[in-house]
Amino acid sequence: MSATNISRLTKIWEKKYEGWQDRDLSIKEYIYFWVDGIYFNVRLSSDRPCLLVIIGALADGTKEMVSIYDGERESKLSWKTVLQHLKSKGLKKGPKVSVGDGSLGFWAALEEEIPGCEQQRCWVHKTADILDKMPKSVQVDAKSMIHDMYMSPTKEEGIKAMDRFISLYEAKYPKACRCLKKDEGQLFTFYDYPAQHWQHIRTTNPIESTFATIRHRSRQTKGCGSRIATLSMVFKLSISAELHWRKLRGSQ
Repeated sequence: MSATNISRLTKIWEKKYEGWQDRDLSIKEYIYFWVDGIYFNVRLSSDRPCLLVIIGALADGTKEMVSIYDGERESKLSWKTVLQHLKSKGLKKGPKVSVGDGSLGFWAALEEEIPGCEQQRCWVHKTADILDKMPKSVQVDAKSMIHDMYMSPTKEEGIKAMDRFISLYEAKYPKACRCLKKDEGQLFTFYDYPAQHWQHIRTTNPIESTFATIRHRSRQTKGCGSRIATLSMVFKLSISAELHWRKLRGSQ
């Protein structure tokens, strides 16, 4: 495609993104949120925007993109701005559970803006954080024990698996065990919800899998030339990906 056509399409996507940001959310009722901050490089400047992303699941099990917000970093103030924007567009009720990594900015903002929402830490991120504090020689066994925590048939069994891990490793690897215990109250929230949904809400996989493809496209184009072009491209690719998302298991 010619540079002229690419510029024309980018302008169209910018307008569509602006219209999408201003859409009415008053009829939306989300039950789950998945959240993350995704960093992108801008080819023609030193900017490295952090796009604050929220994917939501509606009561009928449909997943959809809720927010792609241009931020500087994953701070409490940035996430507060995102949540306040959603409320200003008519979102009356927050989700039952929000799923994300240990970024303190979002959780602090969530407690102020949607105080009734429960928190679920992503087990993929938590596993990586724990193993990073252990030598490679024990990581295979340690990962298997962590796997038992979130794949147990009940919450009680999952907590017992965590206790076994701490009993075995706390003396030699206290930092790894402190990392695990730090989010204990938010790691097992998913067990309180329908078993069909557990695989959906114990990780941020809906965001990770979508943005793996978007990052690939960004690399192929060697990055966008401006901040707004980056935002527009991510928006367009996300909305295209949304068409292929599957509903939650057991949505009926």
